[in-house]
Amino acid sequence: MAEPDKRKVLIVFGGLALAMFLASLDQTITATALPSISGDLGGLTQLSWVITVYHLTSAASTPLWGRSSDLYGRKSLFVAAIVVFLASSALCGLAQNIGQMIAFRACQGLGAGGMMTLAMAVLADLVAPRERGRYQGYLQLVFTLASVLGPLLGGLLVDISSWRWVFYVNLPVGAVALLIVLTRLKLPQARSQRSVDVSGAVLLTGGVVCLLLVTEWAGKRSSWASPEIVSLLAGAVVLLVAFGFWERRAAEPILPPRLFRNPVFVVVAITLFLSTCMLFAILMFTPLFLQIVVGAKATSTGLLLLPMTVGITASTMVAGRLIAKTGTYKHFPVLGLVITTVVAFLLSRITESTSQLTITLYVLLFGVGFGLVTQVLVIAVQNGAQRQDIGIATASANFFRSLGASIGAAVFGSVFGGSLNAHLANGPGGLDAQAVQAAPQEIQHLSTAARAAIGSGVTDSVTTVFFLASLIAAAAVVTVLFLREEPLRKAR
Repeated sequence: MAEPDKRKVLIVFGGLALAMFLASLDQTITATALPSISGDLGGLTQLSWVITVYHLTSAASTPLWGRSSDLYGRKSLFVAAIVVFLASSALCGLAQNIGQMIAFRACQGLGAGGMMTLAMAVLADLVAPRERGRYQGYLQLVFTLASVLGPLLGGLLVDISSWRWVFYVNLPVGAVALLIVLTRLKLPQARSQRSVDVSGAVLLTGGVVCLLLVTEWAGKRSSWASPEIVSLLAGAVVLLVAFGFWERRAAEPILPPRLFRNPVFVVVAITLFLSTCMLFAILMFTPLFLQIVVGAKATSTGLLLLPMTVGITASTMVAGRLIAKTGTYKHFPVLGLVITTVVAFLLSRITESTSQLTITLYVLLFGVGFGLVTQVLVIAVQNGAQRQDIGIATASANFFRSLGASIGAAVFGSVFGGSLNAHLANGPGGLDAQAVQAAPQEIQHLSTAARAAIGSGVTDSVTTVFFLASLIAAAAVVTVLFLREEPLRKAR
């Protein structure tokens, strides 16, 4: 296939970036809108599912999207993912009760899983690995920028209009992405007679759902020893073990066992899981600390996180150019994870008197480190995959990244909630972690004693989360040291 000219690649890349932006944005944009959604739709106890179910379906669907694109072509699947996402966004905006909202968010996550996975797989079809570093860096920048801007944009939309526009805002932007993909993306149409591994998809999805329910409910809704949690753990083990046996026999496995015989893929999968898990600790709890302890408003909190984007922008661009020039890449994720480990540890030492400037500097350095990690890992796994496996290899890497985000968000939330409730149990009555997280802006109206108890409890709980994140980052450093660096191909 002839190399597409640069202008055509850039136009298509614009469509890929818009799709990636929307799918990533909706991971976090609802965070600041949850109190308003609860006020209109009710269901405070189910409110966390508005975020959780999106991560769940996004993570569980990624291997299915990737394998299907290898068999039936990426363009048609990418179009389908965008359409599902946009239709679900409209339905979320029209939801009349919390049950409808959760169901529509599940469908939205399904589309988002395809958009994020296939954006990177399509890019692999367009650009050679050696040149892919810059483009992957830009996509990583889009992913992080959207994740950081999500709470800020959500708060602004709620303030100037309604929480429903948190979802409606996707429609015009998504329409542009859809138009570009339909009219400008030219890829060969695959016409395989082989079928998708539906049984494997069901087993994997069931196992992942059980696992994510454990991380979401254990310690919050039920104790770890409760029949509910034990049953879910047993279900996760049985389904995932059955999935492993099934994949060895399936004609077209959704997660081919041969991928796990590739040491590059194994290292990348583990490192992506750990690094994304650690990222969500910073994204979730830095804003919470700034709002509750420092007293920053939701809008200004979002602005204080922008230095992370600046750091990621700088490091991804530099890394992408150096990879294209030298063809070497392993040292970038090693250095990046060392930086993020140090920064996460420094964040675990903050106190109620730590200045916003200090926290902003830490966030900037974290961005510099993180920008050197994921784009390079995706390039490594695509470079090491056979051409017919690029879609599923990319999707599988994305699956572990999405799984890291989902489990990280749930586990860190559980650690934070348990720690904060333990602190508040000894403070003024009537306070609990759920109420603090649901409406941080109301804390300023409480008594001095209550505010002091919450500030101290939140600081201790957030620093506990950050220390755990530093340990996870350190584990990622050890893992990435085993990455085998292979020469980057110069042809697509």
